Amino acid sequence: MPANKRPRRLNYAVNKKWPKTWTKVSKAIAHYKKLQTREAFEWKTAWIKNAFEVVSIKLKKYWINPNNI
Repeated sequence: MPANKRPRRLNYAVNKKWPKTWTKVSKAIAHYKKLQTREAFEWKTAWIKNAFEVVSIKLKKYWINPNNI
């Protein structure tokens, strides 16, 4: 394999619909709730805005609607 190519044999499915452990789902929900309380306390900062983007990607990956949390 040439030096400038990435090793394709090491790739694995990272975009699974459901996680192996359900603690990932519960932790993503807890993180979202914690950010909501922090936003109510600190208002909308750039850090919280970026954190909400990360959590929303996680929730979308696990097919969880944030409006139902």
